[in-house]
Amino acid sequence: MKRSYWGVLAMCLVLFANLCFTQYTVNMYYAQRYEAAIACAVLNVLLFPVAIFIYRKDKQARGGTPR
Repeated sequence: MKRSYWGVLAMCLVLFANLCFTQYTVNMYYAQRYEAAIACAVLNVLLFPVAIFIYRKDKQARGGTPR
């Protein structure tokens, strides 16, 4: 059975994007650019459902129980 690494790669990319958005949020906050800080924080929060979707999709592909 050939193993697919799509889910692992996608989760790594989402985690990297979360780290980037978090760092950018902190930098913009200290630079007193609050609009940009809030925008990056919102993007960071919006990535959370994407990560859940990827996790569930990968779990179903591996034969886990769907919810």
